[in-house]
Amino acid sequence: MNEPQKSETLNDDVEAVREARRARDLIATEVGRRVVGQRAVVEQMLIALFARGHCLFVGVPGLAKTLLVSTVAEALSLKFNRIQFTPDLMPSDITGTDILEEDHSTGKRFFRFIHGPVFANLLLADEINRTPPKTQAALLQAMQEGKVTAAGQTYALEPPFLCFATQNPIEQEGTYPLPEAQLDRFMFMVEVGYPTEEEERDIVRRTTGSDDAPVQPVLDAARILQLQALVRRVPVGDQAVEYAVRLARATRPQDASAPDFVKEYLAWGAGPRASQYLTLAGKARALLDGRLTVSRDDVKAVAAPVLRHRILTNFHAEAERVTSADIIRRLLETVPTE
Repeated sequence: MNEPQKSETLNDDVEAVREARRARDLIATEVGRRVVGQRAVVEQMLIALFARGHCLFVGVPGLAKTLLVSTVAEALSLKFNRIQFTPDLMPSDITGTDILEEDHSTGKRFFRFIHGPVFANLLLADEINRTPPKTQAALLQAMQEGKVTAAGQTYALEPPFLCFATQNPIEQEGTYPLPEAQLDRFMFMVEVGYPTEEEERDIVRRTTGSDDAPVQPVLDAARILQLQALVRRVPVGDQAVEYAVRLARATRPQDASAPDFVKEYLAWGAGPRASQYLTLAGKARALLDGRLTVSRDDVKAVAAPVLRHRILTNFHAEAERVTSADIIRRLLETVPTE
């Protein structure tokens, strides 16, 4: 590529970065028309979305998780489907199924594939741990490859494709915990907390009236794909990469670099996908903040949602009530940034 072309590409990228920051602010404004508070949750959701990562939202019922995801889909002009996961849900209820049809002109019969709800841009898997592992596994190929295989045929999902799932952390009776392989497919585990007292008053006022605030589209699928590609082009320095790798390796009890408290309280730590997601999420965070450079602070800011579902505490931690959040907090204080 000659110099004029390089300069033109750089200028285009700089303008795209400015657009990404404006889009982030506009999306937050549109979401705020319907959802009160939860700014950190919205930020993490957008980081995952532009980094092409799936999200698992954990929170008690009634915290507007479903409303939040559907509102974001509306603001981004994305095709949105929601699946309520139940114990009797079958894999074909997600992926789709073949039905037998007859051509009335020839009398011949043939199978036609009916697309399931997974064929969307943004899929909400509500209470994903309510359904058996066989049905949970129906999402694995879609999440990892963007494809669905049914009756021996493979069908591509229209990009962008993202799966946002929810879990209730309290009521565990009759649930099927997600296997580690599927948990690892989620870039973020986002904790959705209770609103503040002031926010709750605002929620009550809004939801007990007759007004339904309209949401204006900010981006469309084509522009989202361009911004997702830009995230991949955002340069990341060696120091940020080294910090991401150092942070992920420090969670592994068998690693020489692991602090003593990790060896004492963790059964196992995060795999290589953690350092990949730390870097990718850091790049998306920088882009949405209007920057074309990734700092170690970007990596640190996304460490909790990337790591909290990738580290497993042992019985010592359970006995002393040490949680994964405690471990991550101490890691961020202990692992050197230099």
